[in-house]
Amino acid sequence: MIERTIVITGASDGIGAAAARQLHADGQRVVLVGRSEEKTRAIATELGVDYHLADFSRLADVRALAATLLERYPRIDVLANNAGGIMGDRVVTEDGHELTFQVNHLAPFLLTTLLMDRLVASRATVINTASVAARVFAKFDIDDLDLENNYSANAAYGNAKLANILFTHELDRRFGASGISSAAFHPGVVGTSFAAQSTGALRHLYTGLFARFLLTPAKGADTLIWLANGTPGTVWQSGNFYTKRKIARTNPLADDAVLAAQLWNRSAQMVHID
Repeated sequence: MIERTIVITGASDGIGAAAARQLHADGQRVVLVGRSEEKTRAIATELGVDYHLADFSRLADVRALAATLLERYPRIDVLANNAGGIMGDRVVTEDGHELTFQVNHLAPFLLTTLLMDRLVASRATVINTASVAARVFAKFDIDDLDLENNYSANAAYGNAKLANILFTHELDRRFGASGISSAAFHPGVVGTSFAAQSTGALRHLYTGLFARFLLTPAKGADTLIWLANGTPGTVWQSGNFYTKRKIARTNPLADDAVLAAQLWNRSAQMVHID
């Protein structure tokens, strides 16, 4: 297999770290991005790979990360937008946005668009870690993306995961002809720490008695690895949402092309890019 450069966000633990380990073992050049210096450095040291730090609750960190990646890597063959999490009470970031929406959608949207010229030149694959929560919990209102009204941790997470899928569709529509391939996927219900900040029912699912029945991070990373290693157009089809390596149904709103275009434009306005 030809060595490619694969950037994975949220790579300090969970499915991001599991995917990094397997892709590195497959002979790929893996670049880790994480929030925790200690945890991210530990995985990078274990694998002997590069790592970079960014806190997605600060868009300035995302801009700095994009600049570093552009400086350091002449090619980016795969961008895995995996960072995210379920939050608790409603928090507004220093950028003025609801924390769940920013960390799970706005930050990866900004990172992807800032890297777009490099991704197009590399004919890259963009993989977005979504969730079945897009179908189960989303209460999506294009005019209230920051959930100023009727906030709940579950709805915020579901909305953000639906946004990941809409972003995937619109990314394919806008840049598929330029060589970009995109996919979103549900990793399954995985036993990781990403729900640690949540105060809702999902926290109990991930940390309580049910935790023993959750998937391991390695199993949760399977579809991400499959997408990263597979040839778009042959192994998988760009612009789709996957579960267990198969195209899956999700929230009916995910198929709304007008909504996907509106979300792209609103997101660009929210992160102040053209």
